Amino acid sequence: MQEAIIGRKAELQLLQTALLSSKAELIAVTGRRRIGKTFLITQAYREHLVFEMIGTQNGLLQTQLENFADQLSLFSQSKFPIKPPQTWAEAFRLLRDYLQTIVNPDSKKVVFLDEVPWLAGPKSGFLEAFGYFWNSWASRQNLVVAICGSATSWIIQKVVNDTGGLHNRITKHLHLMPFTLAETKEYLQSIGVFYDHYQIVQLYMAMGGVPHYLQEIDGSKSVVQNIDTLCFADNGLLKSEFNRLYSSLFPHADKHILMVRTLAEKRRGMTRTELLEASKLTNGGGFTTTLNELIQSGFISETYPFGKTQKDKLYRLSDEYSVFYLQFIEKNQQQGKNLWQYLSQTPAYKIWSGFAFESLCLKHIEQIKWALSIAGIFSTVSSFYQKGTSQEEGVQIDMVLDRNDHTVNLFEMKFYNQPFTLTKEYAEQLRQKMWRFQQITKTKKQVNWVVMSTFGLIQNQYASGLITNSLTIDDLFFMR
Repeated sequence: MQEAIIGRKAELQLLQTALLSSKAELIAVTGRRRIGKTFLITQAYREHLVFEMIGTQNGLLQTQLENFADQLSLFSQSKFPIKPPQTWAEAFRLLRDYLQTIVNPDSKKVVFLDEVPWLAGPKSGFLEAFGYFWNSWASRQNLVVAICGSATSWIIQKVVNDTGGLHNRITKHLHLMPFTLAETKEYLQSIGVFYDHYQIVQLYMAMGGVPHYLQEIDGSKSVVQNIDTLCFADNGLLKSEFNRLYSSLFPHADKHILMVRTLAEKRRGMTRTELLEASKLTNGGGFTTTLNELIQSGFISETYPFGKTQKDKLYRLSDEYSVFYLQFIEKNQQQGKNLWQYLSQTPAYKIWSGFAFESLCLKHIEQIKWALSIAGIFSTVSSFYQKGTSQEEGVQIDMVLDRNDHTVNLFEMKFYNQPFTLTKEYAEQLRQKMWRFQQITKTKKQVNWVVMSTFGLIQNQYASGLITNSLTIDDLFFMR
């Protein structure tokens, strides 16, 4: 039975377009581990798949070729096992011979090669053979060839941006992002889990919108109980996922993990110079490659502080699970059951939840703009930070939305378990922040405060005239 595909509307449309195309299509699908790449391709092309194989991590060339022969026997319905080829060049000749018997002008067929970075091991000859297969034959057939890999940076460098036989051969590139909050809600409901928005937000802040993690949620338990089971129980899926996650994506993951650990220490983010100094990594091409690989794979995000230049760009650890692991799971490996209920009452939780909620909001800018009725207005997102001096206190603003209609929205994010009340003292702090922002940036635009909170802002005399808009987590669940 075919399972429903949650979200992925743009991606599905692109895949369908490839089926209807009058030419051969070579599609690259990327996205972090556990994000649902294989599921999307196999479900979208279920009726059209004529060959599929997946690479084996750290598998020998002989093992990969044996698996290829096994899959070819399966799909070709050979009465006898096909002898494993000796090289990838021979393997693709066998694949071509099989496809020639079934390819026709009336219906596109689909070939799916999953985890290509694992298939294309060092000196395997895979990419050269695949390039020849595509250029010499497949590119002129009524075919869709989809290649997939969790190592996004590898796919981009070795295939999408290849300067050899595969140069400019990719016809479509799909990069799968984690589910949004709305998609997470839809997915949970599809597996019989019916949480309210507050519970879903709590869950999302700990593990993000990763389908493979979400499918482990037990609807008969609370979010606290699920986090306890998945993250702190001896056999919990996420208790030891961290090292597996990075080692499966990067052949030499030590530097990647070090960079992730370093950024986790400063949630505001770091400039390149700060990251170099704090990590003690060597400046150069290797550092840049590691940083870019983490960005391309979706673990690190880049932001520009308001009004700053390229050299001031901030890098933030934006993967929810990695942050949660380093903050809580790793530090409490031996603490036993029912731990999360205790930890969620500690000061460390309050600090983490504030940053996690801010990060979540930054991933739902489209929803925030819809809630503010400015979806059609061009705008840029940044943060604002001014270091304090001996004469003046520092200023930090969670998020700044610089709009093209002569307006700047300053955001104050509050993750509470009840509606937020603005006190006289807090209102004065916000007025001072706004004044300092205007003085430092010298902006001529209208500057307004927006409060983004869990359950909304209680209107009182201190909020009136200061807070232009009040948004809640319900606004983050908007789906067009």
